[in-house]
Order: sequence, then structure tokens, then C-alpha cells
Amino acid sequence: MRFKILAALLAAVLLSACSEEPDTATFTFTAIPDQDESQLQKRFGVVALYLEDQLGVPVKYVPVKSYAAAVTSFRNDEVQMAWFGGLSGVQARRLVPGSQAIAQGQEDTAFKSYFIANTATGLEATDTLTEAFITPSSFTFGSKGSTSGRLMPEFYLRETFNKAPQELFEKVGFSGDHSRTIALVQTGAYATGAVNYQVWERELEEGKIDPTKVKVIWETPTYPDYHWTIRGDLDAKFGEGFSQRVTEALLAIEDPELLNAFPREKFIPASNADYAPIEATAQNIGLLDAP
Repeated sequence: MRFKILAALLAAVLLSACSEEPDTATFTFTAIPDQDESQLQKRFGVVALYLEDQLGVPVKYVPVKSYAAAVTSFRNDEVQMAWFGGLSGVQARRLVPGSQAIAQGQEDTAFKSYFIANTATGLEATDTLTEAFITPSSFTFGSKGSTSGRLMPEFYLRETFNKAPQELFEKVGFSGDHSRTIALVQTGAYATGAVNYQVWERELEEGKIDPTKVKVIWETPTYPDYHWTIRGDLDAKFGEGFSQRVTEALLAIEDPELLNAFPREKFIPASNADYAPIEATAQNIGLLDAP
């Protein structure tokens, strides 16, 4: 009887050890859906392959349907890393103590938004926003959680006209992403809108924008935006030094295919402190804890 009990205990210990085998852990990451899904799959599919090769563990990109879903997935530990915008990154790090911004594109230190208009409005490019901009009755942002498509454009509208967007326009919308913002203004569904300047430049180059129907009329001052953020418990899950290895892998990206997919010249170090201006702006206009 004693032998049977000892054998059973040994079997239980061995089974427990096998179930805790760390080599099967998959490192997962997501990204805010700031443009069409095919572009995101192209971008982050190759990132997953690159990281898997560099880190020696399975890596998976997990797409989400909204900015809020990206923050929620990060908070719930469904993903351990995310490509956030300035605002969504600040929101996520507030919900997950110990999480850190680790890398950003070189261009992300000085990002900007374009204000665009349907050409039927008669609005022309200007260095300063004037009352003429709010004469058309409709305006669309991108996602509610977007830095370049909502936070900073709303900040500059409020700063210029001392009113909330809903007081300035008869109709205010949220397209969901930058590609749709361009499409909505181009078709005339909205007279004006705000868009990520890089998405605009790329779609213009790809021939997706008809300049006879929609044009850039103003660009914001620059601000910090997109970046990679990791959870603070990454080393506990994947082993000591894993977070540093992830950081080094991102900063070492030189493959033109990877960089052009963002597009970025290269990735550089980032820290939570870099996004203090974004946090302050969001706090100022009441968007810091918005979904």
C-alpha cells in the first residue's frame, strides 16, 4: 500500500512539472486598428515572424476590432505587448501598473495630423485655422481613442475656437480609422475631418485619394505618438531578461520590408515619460479615461 501511495505522489509531481513547461508559452501582441485590416496583417504578420526568430519562442499577432479592444486585451493579459498610439498607450499603462513604453519609430517623436476637406467646401490650405473652417456643417474624427485622429485634432479645435466640436459643427462623426475618414470626406459624407498624416501620404501615393475631391487644408503642430508597450510582468512569464530581449529586437530592426510596412526609418528607445504631454492633454479635455 505504501508503495502505491508513493508511486501516485511521484506521478502527480511529474504531471505537475510537465504542465508547467515554459517552452510552450506563446508571446502575443496586438495593435490599434488605425487603418484597413489588410494593411495591418501585412505589417504585423512579418513582425511576428521576425520576433519569433529573434526571441526563440512562438510569437502571435492578435488583431482587434477597436482601440478600446486593444487596451482591454492588454489589461486582461490576453496580449503581452501592443503597438499603441499615444493616447491608447497612456490609457493602457494606467490600467497595468509596471508596464513600459519601450520603442517608437523615429518619426513618432514628431507626429502630426492633417485636417482635410472636401473640395466642394471651397476651403483652401492655410497656416492658421480660421472661422471659415467651421462654416461647413460636418466633421469626422477617426477612432474615439485615436491620438492623431481624435485627441490632438480635438485639442486644437478647442484651443482655436474655445468650444467643443459638438458646439462647432452640426454633425460630428467617428469613422473608426484613418482610411475611412479619408473615404468619408472624399465622398462628401462629411465636409471635413482629421487624419493621420502618414496614412494620408501613403494612400495618396497608392492612388487611393482623388485630389480633385479632397485636400489637406491644415496640419497640426507635432506631438509624440505611436510606440510599443510591454506589460511589467513579462519577465515573470517568459524568463529573466525577456523584456530587454524584446526591446533589443525591436530596436535592431533593419529589414526594409519591416520598416516600410509601418512606414518608419528605424525604431528608437521610448519611455513612459515621453508621453507625459499626451497624458496631460487627454486629462485637460476629459479623454484620459474615455473608452
